[in-house]
Amino acid sequence: MSEIFDPPDVLQQKIEELAIMIQKSKHLVAFTGAGISTSCGIPDFRGPKGIWTLQREGKALPEASLPFHCARPSLTHMALVELERAGILKFVISQNVDCLHLRSGIPRQKLAELHGNSFRELCPSCGEEYDALPPKEMNLAEKHCRTADIVLCLGTSLQITPACNLPHENNYWRRKDCDSQSSGVMQLLDFRIPPYIRIDLVQLILRHVPKKKTNVRWTLRLTSIHGQKASLPFLKSIEILFPERPDMKPAFLQKQPFYLERETSRRKSFIMALKFNFSDGCGCSSTMIEWPVDFQVKKESFTFGKNNVLQELMDVANKESQCGQHAIIERKVLPRSEITIDAIVTNLVKYNNAENTKPVEAIPIANTNGIKRCSVSTKGTRTSRKRSKLA
Repeated sequence: MSEIFDPPDVLQQKIEELAIMIQKSKHLVAFTGAGISTSCGIPDFRGPKGIWTLQREGKALPEASLPFHCARPSLTHMALVELERAGILKFVISQNVDCLHLRSGIPRQKLAELHGNSFRELCPSCGEEYDALPPKEMNLAEKHCRTADIVLCLGTSLQITPACNLPHENNYWRRKDCDSQSSGVMQLLDFRIPPYIRIDLVQLILRHVPKKKTNVRWTLRLTSIHGQKASLPFLKSIEILFPERPDMKPAFLQKQPFYLERETSRRKSFIMALKFNFSDGCGCSSTMIEWPVDFQVKKESFTFGKNNVLQELMDVANKESQCGQHAIIERKVLPRSEITIDAIVTNLVKYNNAENTKPVEAIPIANTNGIKRCSVSTKGTRTSRKRSKLA
């Protein structure tokens, strides 16, 4: 399906008109398709280089530039998050299975994933076939489309039934680059697009048993919080160093499950420095976590509020403009084991409205109703959480 390209002045006019419509809306619903994720490295279906387009032409199918689990939300994903937080966007209907809306921060109760989610498993034990769209998701989508005064369609050609029948009217224009439109609209609405900050959790399990009179045999296992058989896709390898104990040999763990077994003196404490080497697609190459080990001192269990820990990590990462920060969420101490759950910032992407929009001369539009043209600056626009009053 061919893309439509507008001249810069026409594009700017349409962006301003769309900003006015969003500002006036009472119940805004976003309807998204594969095109919203192409800038994330995930191919679409009906675009010029889409899977179905190339298949019909007998050409080689495109490959994703990175695995689904490494994909980062686009500028458009994060713009929708800010509109939802501001109370303007009421609901998101998505035909995608990449989980990027949830990953970006859209609340689950405000999202209908019509084609499911590749990261969400449903039990097939009953033998029922679910070829049709899930009733719960479809019912929510229909409800919000009936209530909506505007349905914002992004990255979809609206060709697949029955999903394409949800918007009552199809007065849309299609353009390849959703991000440039979203950035321009957010700039006019005076909203700063929030950063995407990804935090992954890892469980560290240290077990130990007495060996002879003076020694202890201990094992260290790093696992997913979802179980020891679940993988940790954000980790490529782990280096374990003992900086204060030159007599202890370092370890390099390259394959999952990450596991180390040693026998050492029970009376000598040591520090394990764990260097986490991240997989491709993460925002930094590695981070270091230190773990003091003393088999003669009994530690105490504790649990911090998970949401508070995650929010503090996000605030620090955003302030420092880098990832790799980490914090303990929980520590459980048993007679012969110690288990901690650590949160690690593995990705950070900032979106600056001014930097992501190519400035064009805005043309006059009558009756802008309080929508202000924002001059492009290196500092972007200020953060605003509330809908500004219309003139």
